[in-house]
Amino acid sequence: MNLEIDDLYNKFQQFSIDLFQDDLINWFQQEKRSLPWRENQDPYRVWVSEIMLQQTKVDTVIPFYHRFMERFPTIQALAEADEQDVLKAWEGLGYYSRARNLQNAVREVATVYDGKVPANVEELGELKGVGPYTKGAILSIAYGIPQPAVDGNVMRVLSRILFITEDIAKPKTRKIFEAAVEKMISQEDPSSFNQGLMELGALICTPKKPACMLCPVQEHCAAFKQGIQEELPIKSKGKKQRTIPYLSVVAENEKGELLIEQRPEEGLLASLWQFPMADATEVTIEQLAYWFKLEYGVEIKVEETLMPVRHVFSHIIWEVIVLRATVVDGEVPDKGQFVSREDTVNYPFPVPHQKILQQIHVSE
Repeated sequence: MNLEIDDLYNKFQQFSIDLFQDDLINWFQQEKRSLPWRENQDPYRVWVSEIMLQQTKVDTVIPFYHRFMERFPTIQALAEADEQDVLKAWEGLGYYSRARNLQNAVREVATVYDGKVPANVEELGELKGVGPYTKGAILSIAYGIPQPAVDGNVMRVLSRILFITEDIAKPKTRKIFEAAVEKMISQEDPSSFNQGLMELGALICTPKKPACMLCPVQEHCAAFKQGIQEELPIKSKGKKQRTIPYLSVVAENEKGELLIEQRPEEGLLASLWQFPMADATEVTIEQLAYWFKLEYGVEIKVEETLMPVRHVFSHIIWEVIVLRATVVDGEVPDKGQFVSREDTVNYPFPVPHQKILQQIHVSE
């Protein structure tokens, strides 16, 4: 065991784990929010919710969760679904690799585990997209197995409670918090313990201006006693986001159909649909028609410029100039396909191109 974790265990010498568990669990059971995935402890429902909640706020997730569970209520339903239908149900939630990984893992559960989500630590952890946090959440919430579920909320809460000053942006730091939860977690009610830590971070022990006067575990908090709760956790800044400029073309033929194309099966926004896009560092607006002819085998005439679209991803920023064009020659494109405006609703588009679609529909 490394020195950092040895030091961590020394913090528990003057810390009452039993009292902390009681205070946290009692508070959670009295104050927990009514959320759709808490209606029961079905492991599939828990699994879907935890994947959706990764890097996404609860209020954003709720309507998506309702629609997704209505569309794919069982493991078998999701396993047998067409990937495009799954991506369409996920449309607007972002981080689409989560949806693809979830479906791939569910298919494995359907075939290898007879449709039952594994309650085994090793088997569950081997499924696509099931990392340590998701694994811990499913095992503790659905199966009552005392397993750590450490996310950003939990690290923030415990950095203050236990006065842990390691940089939470470093992957190795998570091991320290996982060790802390292993030491602290309730063996009798690991579900309420883990959810209580998450709920505390979401409602009380917030990143800025934590509501310490309302905190059910205030008396256990080392940072509060020293008045430095807002200085924790320590988190170094990540790399600055890179901005990429694009030109996007809404090309309409004489039938009123729009040219769309599917993105590659790998990489950012894999397998989603979009309007043609050119790298604006390589193609100017004046060169656009020529580029379009080379890429798509279709001649266009640029008619007008629409509202630009800006979208922030986790690591990059898209700044998209949107141009509307009419097709003057070419009925069958070399790539992509023409679809009616009505049929665009059947294709999963990423948020930047949903914004473009909204402009088109508004102008009808």
